[in-house]
Amino acid sequence: MAARIERITFVGSQGDDLAARLDLPAGPPRAFAVFAHCFTCGKDILAASRIATALTDAGFGVLRFDFTGLGMSDGEFENTNFTSNVDEVRAAADWLRETHRAPQILIGHSLGGAAVLSVAASIPEVRAVVTIGAPANTEHVSDVFSESLSEIEEEGVAEVQLAGRSFSIRQQFVDDLRNNSVLDQVAALKKALLVMHSPIDNIVGVEHAAEIFTAARHPKSFVALDGADHLLFDPKDAVFAASMIGAFASRYVVDESGVLAAPSSSAPVLVAETTQGPFLNHVVVGRHRMLADEPESIGGFDAGPSPYEFLGAALGACTSMTLRMYADRKKLPLDRVAVEVSHGRVHADDCLECADNEQLAHRTGMIDQFKRVIRIDGDELTEVDRKKLLVIANKCPVHRTLEVASSILTSLDETS
Repeated sequence: MAARIERITFVGSQGDDLAARLDLPAGPPRAFAVFAHCFTCGKDILAASRIATALTDAGFGVLRFDFTGLGMSDGEFENTNFTSNVDEVRAAADWLRETHRAPQILIGHSLGGAAVLSVAASIPEVRAVVTIGAPANTEHVSDVFSESLSEIEEEGVAEVQLAGRSFSIRQQFVDDLRNNSVLDQVAALKKALLVMHSPIDNIVGVEHAAEIFTAARHPKSFVALDGADHLLFDPKDAVFAASMIGAFASRYVVDESGVLAAPSSSAPVLVAETTQGPFLNHVVVGRHRMLADEPESIGGFDAGPSPYEFLGAALGACTSMTLRMYADRKKLPLDRVAVEVSHGRVHADDCLECADNEQLAHRTGMIDQFKRVIRIDGDELTEVDRKKLLVIANKCPVHRTLEVASSILTSLDETS
């Protein structure tokens, strides 16, 4: 399903505008989450982007933002500290509460994980907290600039190089790291907790995950991100983490989308409104569940194919299946079939193909037209084989149904 993106700003703890991105699912969100990024990172790091994408696919809205002085946000990084980061996670939650709905999930990566653990208790709507490679104590962060600690203590500030960039670190930042106790916050946390950590994390050792997990009350879970690096650079690691977060969150959040559940199948095909938006419908075909919708341009969520796209899919699928059955029966060396289908309306007078169709030959006005492009893969197929397959494509049952008039019997359900 196509996701929607809102780029917004809100005021941070230092009074500066923070750049943020709200990723929304195609339909109404089941719940909202806030994602806090790692130390000196930003909202657009690959791990954050991939996790947000996977969560929107699962129906969640995800707000991620740049802390003060980082990424696209205003302000000076040297004036921030861990406490200001915590306050900005809270500000993000306040913005969501005022404009959409308060977050039920907090997700934090590295130092962002420590921040969400520290702020979760003060956001009553939060039901689940997720950490990824989080330190059990904030002072651990100073290890990445340990060579500059003496200079910071003597001069009050030092320029340090982190990930190829220069940052000003002040003594107040170091003091604030020392004065915060993450584990005290964890012990008092009355929220569901998922701790995710790589056993080979060489930035924040896995022993930090053990300390957090031990300090936390139930319900709590641990997932090992086996083989992953601290930043989840490999897309597979980020996608796996996101799938675990989605499954975990689904157990604890309250579905706020208002979408009615798909009804049980009572006919070969059953279509029923979700009650969300003017067009969004459940499509139930036996044990299969899908959504039908219209594009955003005409007021839909674009959460599923449109009715005519379903019709085009039926034509394409039937064409491919018919060609496969024929090729297998005739033992033709057909490797693969792919069918492109598009739909439009043309004037009957402009339809050159209509002359060969008895049903359309005498039509006037606008008529529906499906364009079908068939790709046939098979190096050993002869030109005769290909021409025969094209003839067979026009014999697929859905093709024939669309070309001739159909009888549609409609009645009202008297039990409603």
